[in-house]
Amino acid sequence: MTHSDPTTLAEQVLAHSRGVAFFDLIGLEILEAEPGRSVARVHMQPELAGPVGLMHGGVIASLIDTGIAYALLLQEDVQDALHAGRSLVTVDLRVKYLRPVSAGSITCESRVVRMGRQIIHADAIVTNDAGKEVARGDAIYTTAQPGPNQPEPGGVGL
Repeated sequence: MTHSDPTTLAEQVLAHSRGVAFFDLIGLEILEAEPGRSVARVHMQPELAGPVGLMHGGVIASLIDTGIAYALLLQEDVQDALHAGRSLVTVDLRVKYLRPVSAGSITCESRVVRMGRQIIHADAIVTNDAGKEVARGDAIYTTAQPGPNQPEPGGVGL
C-alpha cells in the first residue's frame, strides 16, 4: 500500500476476504476487521448440514478460526511478520459447542486476548440470530517461516 493509495489496510483486508474460494464455498463473510477484533458470519445452507440437518461443527470451527485470524491480521506485529515473509498459523484451536444451528445465520466476534512475542492468544463467541451463544472458541497462533517445500506465503501479507 502506498501513501497515495486512498484505501486503508483494513479495507484491503476486507476486500481480499471477498475473493477467498473457501469462504465462498461455505458462505463465510468478514463483516468487520480492526486491530485485535473482527466480526464474521455464515448463513446456514443445506450444503453445510451434517447427517441430521444441523450445521456441521467444522463450519463453526472454520468460522472461529477465520474470525480470529482476521482479528490478528491488522495487528502491527503480525503485519511486520507477514512483510518479513512469515505466515500466520494456528497452533491450537478449541471449540465448545453450546447449541445446535439448523437455520439462519451465526455471527462470530473475535478478539485478541494477548499478543506475546511468539505466542498469540485469542478467543471468539459465536451467536445465532436471536443473540444466543452457539459456540465459544479459544485459539493460540504464532507466525512461522514457510518450510523448504512450502510455497511462499500468500493470503493477506499486504
